Amino acid sequence: MNHTIIIGGGILGASAAYHLSKSGHAVTVIDRGEPGQATGAAAGIICPWLSQRRNKAWYALAKGGAAFYPDLIRSLEQDGETETGYRRVGAVSVHTDPAVLDLAEERAITRKVEAPEIGEIRRLSEEETRELVPMLGEGFASVWISGAARVNGGQLRDAMLSAAQKHDATFVRGSAIVSAEGGKVNGAIVGGELIHADTVMVTGGAWAAEAVAPLGLQLEVHAQKAQILHLRLGEEPTGEWPVIMPPRRHYIVPADGGKVIVGTTHEDEHDFEMTPTAGAIHEMLDKAFVTAPALEEAVFDEVNVGYRPFTADNLPVAGLLGGISGLYFANGLGSSGLTVGPYLGVQLAKMAIGEPLDIDPSLYSPDKAIAGE
Repeated sequence: MNHTIIIGGGILGASAAYHLSKSGHAVTVIDRGEPGQATGAAAGIICPWLSQRRNKAWYALAKGGAAFYPDLIRSLEQDGETETGYRRVGAVSVHTDPAVLDLAEERAITRKVEAPEIGEIRRLSEEETRELVPMLGEGFASVWISGAARVNGGQLRDAMLSAAQKHDATFVRGSAIVSAEGGKVNGAIVGGELIHADTVMVTGGAWAAEAVAPLGLQLEVHAQKAQILHLRLGEEPTGEWPVIMPPRRHYIVPADGGKVIVGTTHEDEHDFEMTPTAGAIHEMLDKAFVTAPALEEAVFDEVNVGYRPFTADNLPVAGLLGGISGLYFANGLGSSGLTVGPYLGVQLAKMAIGEPLDIDPSLYSPDKAIAGE
């Protein structure tokens, strides 16, 4: 039986491990538990259909990722994993300008033709919007999308890793580098010892370049710091509220137990420090209070810090890397990690075992991430 090592146990690597192990393949996941791993810090909105991003390669992954979630959750539940952090609660895209909402509604209706999982699309008045989300301020009407969902990245990752272990996957805590000989991988080195494998997948997010550097591969993978604010609104039934997509570059995710998650910052200048900053907290609250002034009465809970991985062209990549047989690489999910990660992880696994793909792999060649390519 072929053995696959996966270096990096975030949402992408966990998904690949789950698919491979459930398909009967031997899998070892190696993860060093790096503070700042994007998956563990993230709380996400699964609603790519309203995005104004025009890149077709990105949208194909995002659309596929959103459509993939129901099947993934059903599969995990069949494996006894019911705490996945995923819930389809719908989304409201809110704005004070009717013309902006006209465009959002038109975009959703157009995209529903190829993405019926969008579900119901409905224009809501200011009063109807506040009936759904009482904490919103005056003047905000919305477009309602019933098929949207929220997901807790850490919970989903843990559920996939747990399910993979139920299918005999092995988990190793440690820092790993890829080992290759004669143009072919032969495993990974952890703590000075070689773990033999026929295939190695590197899904290490912002730190992935370190795993392949000893092979002479210099990757252009950079990290972006994200800070995410957690607040509490007492006894409010926040778990029933839809996720909120406001104007200006942020989001608001109501969660169970009165929790409201506000995000996020996009910080390119950093030194992998894990300290929350006053400026970031101010930025997030400043934006959130405009949309949801009731949050001024919320209790401060915590700030999570994570690092998103990006490639040079800001597009995800997945596939064989650097002409080395058996070496697969996926990265660059950026702020789309929770939407794209599980789906792309499965595609990476399918590449490795020769199953038909649901994507055009030529659009996502990881060799684009090699410096100088």
